[in-house]
Amino acid sequence: MRTRSTGRTRALTRAAGAAVVTALLLAGAPAVASAQTSPSPSTEPVPSASVEPSPSAAPPAEPTVRVEAASSDAYAARAAQIVAEMTPAQRAGTVVMGHIPSRDAETVRSYLADSNLGGFLLMGANVGWEEQTRALTDAMTVDPALPPLIAVDQEGGVVSRLYWDDAASARVLRDQSPGATETAFAARGALVARAGISVNFGIVADTTADTGSFIWSRVLGETPSAATSRVAAAVSGESPYVLSALKHFPGHGPVREDSHFTIPATDTTLSRWNSRDARPFLAGISAQAPLVMMGHLSYTAVDPAPASLSPEWYRILRDELGFEGVAVTDDLGMLVQSGRPEYQDPVQNAIMALSAGADLVLTVASSTAQTAPDMAAGIAAAVDSGTLSEERLTEAATRVVALRLQAGGAGRSLLPCEGECAAPQG
Repeated sequence: MRTRSTGRTRALTRAAGAAVVTALLLAGAPAVASAQTSPSPSTEPVPSASVEPSPSAAPPAEPTVRVEAASSDAYAARAAQIVAEMTPAQRAGTVVMGHIPSRDAETVRSYLADSNLGGFLLMGANVGWEEQTRALTDAMTVDPALPPLIAVDQEGGVVSRLYWDDAASARVLRDQSPGATETAFAARGALVARAGISVNFGIVADTTADTGSFIWSRVLGETPSAATSRVAAAVSGESPYVLSALKHFPGHGPVREDSHFTIPATDTTLSRWNSRDARPFLAGISAQAPLVMMGHLSYTAVDPAPASLSPEWYRILRDELGFEGVAVTDDLGMLVQSGRPEYQDPVQNAIMALSAGADLVLTVASSTAQTAPDMAAGIAAAVDSGTLSEERLTEAATRVVALRLQAGGAGRSLLPCEGECAAPQG
């Protein structure tokens, strides 16, 4: 589905493409035009503590795959038809991505089928060896014509769910050329796809040189220019294999605190953000990343609310950076873990995020098997009561369904890789 876009950013993206945009960003050009500043999920940084299986040898990997995709317009048109035929409960379910800590294929399949959820996030408790993980993800596809979004946080290094990933992590890549980043993320994307996973929440577009920041060890560049070139390279590397997500918009660079346990705040102005932290996100968007993950942090000069719940930040993402894909929240359970009284209801957090502009809401931390289904039921009830507009839910559901089609149901196929399309090693 297309959305409105304005300003120099969109013109550059359409007219000149990712290469020209990246060149401008590296030269220090502002990322977005001046914007009005009036106020208006991924559990990923904490590796799972679950004990991984340790057989004497891993099973042989399946053949590398490459992705062939139809046009975004074709997906959007088909998605609109599908959403129009959905019940309110199905629309509400498709905008929720849930999680349960199980490796049992039938348990996970039933969880998705019974709740009509649009996606599932794999954590350490779901992951066996590659072959075992592929069996689990295969079982998740209840309807082959409309597969769920199966996601993972696979950055490499400290944030790795697929523990056989030995491609270079950000700590290594930021001292090497952007080409090394593209090579590493091509290998990582192919590895993720072989496990039957369609979405990787794996590209950190935050940038900071502050070694005391919780995000520092995971950034691809300590300066905006360094991060910009490597974020674009990471998207290019992954894009033949999986759907890439940029995180954590609008960027943790100005804060040190860990958003898993608090809601970090900064008084950084929009103008300052525009010249620094916006640039890696713009580069990734220009490289056609189909998802952006919204962070749980507050830029108080723009909006005191966390960005994941801020209409103004969704507006900036859409209208100023020209993003047309799926905006997904970071784990909404993190808001609960912040201890803030106003964020203790997971269902209300989901409704607020969707009302603000999110398309997909994610829940993992502090969740039970009932949390995601309760969110879906609450979203449907909010539409029925008028708390959440039907148009907003339809827009979000259409974007998510289009991405689900792209992930493997209509017009996109996984083909055996031969010769030149094999994932680079290292």
